[in-house]
Amino acid sequence: MTVSRTASASSPRRLVIVESPTKARTIVGYLGEGFDVEASVGHIRDLPQPSELPAELKKGPFGKFAVDVDNGFEPYYRVTPDKKKKVTELKKLLKDADELYLATDEDREGEAIAWHLLEVLKPKIPVKRMVFHEITPEAIQRALENTRDVDGALVDAQETRRILDRLYGYEVSPVLWRKVRAGLSAGRVQSVATRLVVERERERMAFRSASYWDLTANVTPTTSHEPFSARLVAVDGDKVATGRDFDDRGELKKTSKAVQLDESTVRSLATALESVPAGTLAVKSLETKPYTRRPAAPFTTSTLQQEAARKLRFSARQTMRVAQSLYENGFITYMRTDSPALSTQAISAARRQASELYGPEFVPEKPRLYKGKAKGAQEAHEAIRPAGDSFRTPAQVSNALRGDEFRLYDLIWKRTVASQMADAKGSTASVRLHTPLDIAGNRRTVELAASGTVITFRGFMAAYEEGRDAARYEDGDKGDARLPEVAEGQKLDVLGVEADGHETSPPPRYTEASLVKQLEELGIGRPSTYAATISTIIDRGYVTVRGSAMVPSWLAFSVIRLLEEHFARLVDYQFTAAMENDLDQIAVGARDRVDWLSHFYFGAEGSDIVGLREIVDDLGDIDAREINSIPIGDDLVLRVGRYGPYIEVPGADGTPKRVSVPDDLAPDELTAEKARELVENQGDGDRELGIDPSNGKMLVVKAGRFGPYVTEILEDEAEDASSSANETGATPGSADGSGSTGNDSDGKPAKPKKKPAAKKGPKPRTASLFKSMDPSTVTLEQALRLLSLPRVVGQEPETGTEITAQNGRYGPYLKKGTDSRSLTSEDQLFDITLDEALKIYAEPKQRGRTAAAPLREIGEDPVSQKPIVVKDGRFGPYVTDGETNATLRKDDAVESVTLERAAELLAEKRAKGPAKKKKAPAKKPAAKKPAAKKPAAKKPAAKKTAAAKK
Repeated sequence: MTVSRTASASSPRRLVIVESPTKARTIVGYLGEGFDVEASVGHIRDLPQPSELPAELKKGPFGKFAVDVDNGFEPYYRVTPDKKKKVTELKKLLKDADELYLATDEDREGEAIAWHLLEVLKPKIPVKRMVFHEITPEAIQRALENTRDVDGALVDAQETRRILDRLYGYEVSPVLWRKVRAGLSAGRVQSVATRLVVERERERMAFRSASYWDLTANVTPTTSHEPFSARLVAVDGDKVATGRDFDDRGELKKTSKAVQLDESTVRSLATALESVPAGTLAVKSLETKPYTRRPAAPFTTSTLQQEAARKLRFSARQTMRVAQSLYENGFITYMRTDSPALSTQAISAARRQASELYGPEFVPEKPRLYKGKAKGAQEAHEAIRPAGDSFRTPAQVSNALRGDEFRLYDLIWKRTVASQMADAKGSTASVRLHTPLDIAGNRRTVELAASGTVITFRGFMAAYEEGRDAARYEDGDKGDARLPEVAEGQKLDVLGVEADGHETSPPPRYTEASLVKQLEELGIGRPSTYAATISTIIDRGYVTVRGSAMVPSWLAFSVIRLLEEHFARLVDYQFTAAMENDLDQIAVGARDRVDWLSHFYFGAEGSDIVGLREIVDDLGDIDAREINSIPIGDDLVLRVGRYGPYIEVPGADGTPKRVSVPDDLAPDELTAEKARELVENQGDGDRELGIDPSNGKMLVVKAGRFGPYVTEILEDEAEDASSSANETGATPGSADGSGSTGNDSDGKPAKPKKKPAAKKGPKPRTASLFKSMDPSTVTLEQALRLLSLPRVVGQEPETGTEITAQNGRYGPYLKKGTDSRSLTSEDQLFDITLDEALKIYAEPKQRGRTAAAPLREIGEDPVSQKPIVVKDGRFGPYVTDGETNATLRKDDAVESVTLERAAELLAEKRAKGPAKKKKAPAKKPAAKKPAAKKPAAKKPAAKKTAAAKK
């Protein structure tokens, strides 16, 4: 799809290439006559998989990584198969053009895309690099007037990262395949991010809670009835212990001088305090301070991801997708940036808008200037803000934006305007109360404390207030309560007292917001990579998300243990951060990429730094069984098998018993007591239900790979350890390394050798439990009913064909010959009648798309001019205009996907073209062919020239 502006016969023809179709449609409206705008739809070429290299290169220096590590780390690039048609289109457009403008994004990835376009298209016309951080008429015009050449240093930085990730993944991942599980991956940032999540879970597992008590009194001045709450803070001059006074072993910290109160002591204090005469409680001290709070800086990529997670419940990937759409449609500035700075025009726009909406007194005399950490030249040099030299309010864009896009724009607008507003002003007051108590003849003194804040001028808070992550120690009094006016020595009355028992809490798990914050504070990765990193560790099964908390899997424990023990430097936080800074130095031309890659991969001469290749070559013998084993307590061991984690405990006869660990059980919840409970409830995975009266076989319930099921025990059934292990999700071979997969020459796992076929014998009857059934409570009667399936419902009167009710992989259904119809519930398997079944078959059968009613109507597609609707398909919801179908991505919600997003998905699908159908190879005669000439070896891609990188 090419978008163009008409040109006169005398004006030059200029081709502008951007990344996305949405950006192309938006930018063309701001260009003058004679411009054709085409989207490359991202990168047009990349490093291929080694197995995809031409045959003549597979055994050469490019064969292992598609990178020649011995000759300057020269990469071999190829145009990706799905972009060949796009490249042909671009070359055709280039023939009719007089000038080429490369208008890809202004970060490293955008610069690299521009360079790859130059290398592939080889234009013979003038080429200009055009960059802008927002898509507005003013910004586009400025970009046209201030073009430059492709920045070779930025291209080097992106290429270095790409090669680094290839070397890291292709050297380390195979070790994980052999020793943990096939198909796993390791990565420079993803492995460190996973380690952070695992270490937090280890802290929670090692944590031991402590109990402590305190009390809260509801008091009021005797002269006025303005009650407020005060908490016990000291007894007889000794500080009362709170949660922060205990360590993770459940003991008072050695540095703490606080006293731990038990329940009986606190209840006696509460009874005595509640009984003191009116006016006995007095104000011991009062401290008042002025309160000032400054607004938060405008959004960077990481702070936007954090705040969108807190306030909008967006994932990092969802935030970046929505922000990308807002940018490409001209609503916000570029969304990948490290800088919180605003341009002069943006500062003026924010101050002007704040004054108009809230009043001149809400704007400080001088503009606020924000500076970020210097982290190289990867990103744009302005914060994320509303686009333009004057901002559109959320009300002004409400007709154009809907759902997630409107909510994110509203957040960005508020943060930007608030950043140029005045400080919030007020005062804070802290009051200490004390009184003597008589407890069974013992005289004691207690002190209570309360604090509060009074906001006298809201300032920026009138527009926006930054959210925060949950802290480990949350005080009951958060400092925002309103206190009555009191003075030292003033008397108070006690209205009521409540004794409270508490348990110390473990450190909170990471959320996406707090993980992004931690990565940024450590200097690991860059904001533009955080969303992809978090998505990767979730998609790989290393982390699951519960609510907003990130919970590591047992698989992640095995992976991180192996990396810590054998690749310690690669997952070291300081080393990874230093590596990031080195890459930034390459981006500004201060370091040579070849020298740096050589030090990383081969090591540095005269230094104790060992290169990655030497580390991998000198791993020694890794005990896979040990890596995948985690002691739980006593003789209980958790092992990570091919089909998931399981608990192993020695049996009475010496044979190990294995019990699957439920997927919904977090690692810190698997205590020794919980593990024993699982073993006792499941034994070795089987629970006897009783004898089948029809054949005398014992029926048992088991926990299998695909869920619980009932089965019968045959007399000659081999109850060996391997079958038990497979039922519970264990893998006898891979746990100790003997059954692990190896590597082939392409860096992919080799296929395991086929095992000899087992002797066939009678198979036991099995049946999966219904979703409503619990393995621990299923009865013999229920098992017999399940094993009676499939049930014959009856015969069709006309043909005599038998109709049966069956339970299948996708749920309950009826079957008549080859004709199947779904049932609405599992209970129908036992009670559906023949008449009811015939009525179901009398209805027309719904097949695929023809029966799929639209879930939503969105609007008219700007290309095909046909209505776009959302439908539910076999592989999930998708958008279609009747001609082109595009599956919704993971973060595209059916109820909130916008017309712009739907049009973008359809445009991307059209750009890829229809899927090619594989033709069956024609049969050839067996006649001997003459020897064919060997094709000339394909030369690797030329290295970047100085001119191209100027």
